Amino acid sequence: MSTAAADRTDITEHESDQIERANASGRTAAVFIHGLWLLPSSWDRWGDLFESAGYSAVKPGWPDDPETVAEAKAHPEVFAGKGVGRVADHVSRIVKRLHKKPAVVGHSFGGLLAQIVAGRGLAAVTVAIDPAPFRGVLPLPISALKAASPVLSNPTNWNKAIPLTFEQFRFAFANAVSEDEARQLYDTYAVPAPGAPLFQAATANLNPWTEAKVDTINPERGPLLIIDGEKDNTVPWAIANASYKKQKRNPGVTEIKKIAGRGHALTIDSGWREVAETALDFVKRYA
Repeated sequence: MSTAAADRTDITEHESDQIERANASGRTAAVFIHGLWLLPSSWDRWGDLFESAGYSAVKPGWPDDPETVAEAKAHPEVFAGKGVGRVADHVSRIVKRLHKKPAVVGHSFGGLLAQIVAGRGLAAVTVAIDPAPFRGVLPLPISALKAASPVLSNPTNWNKAIPLTFEQFRFAFANAVSEDEARQLYDTYAVPAPGAPLFQAATANLNPWTEAKVDTINPERGPLLIIDGEKDNTVPWAIANASYKKQKRNPGVTEIKKIAGRGHALTIDSGWREVAETALDFVKRYA
């Protein structure tokens, strides 16, 4: 498929509208990349906050993302088969259509994707929140294995779309909030997710050709902040800090911040604003 054809087929009308709006505004775009088991709507409050600070929010989906949680639950099969490389290329195509280099913010696998985009020299500034590991990040804590076990426990899940039960979501995302809030988050945000990215991340250090790799030394990477929740089971501090140590070799500004008392749902739970303002303060320094 040609690049032009890929542009036409991958970028949705809604994404094109956001790109055109950002370009017409003259503002720097803030591109928000979601991770597994969430949709672009998980960034709605963040988008509003960044818009109020003078940015133009762009919230791309992964290819074939449904518009709503209800649609996603009704048609889980649309998530199957998407790997890190395809999604990274999709987001990169969107970013390249912006007139200015954007701020790029990602959560979980979105945090990995944000670092891939930054490593391609496409971002003015990047914030990676609870980022999934890439090739060269070695720690693999027990809690991270347990959080990923709904997918990794069965090799045939590579090409499937896998939902989380409430109990699995509670452990992987919502362990640091009340039972009532965890249930509300699950009902509001949780959708099925492709299995492939988790397998790609889990095997990245065994596969020199993995798509789960980041160019950490490109001098065009730009400033990077890594944020991690203190109580995150899915991306514990050991993983985030190992990512930071790899990225710190870059000549650009590289910082890391631990948010006390927070789990993997820190971008969507009732304390989201603390995290969003931490990200925004960093972005405002550079874009």
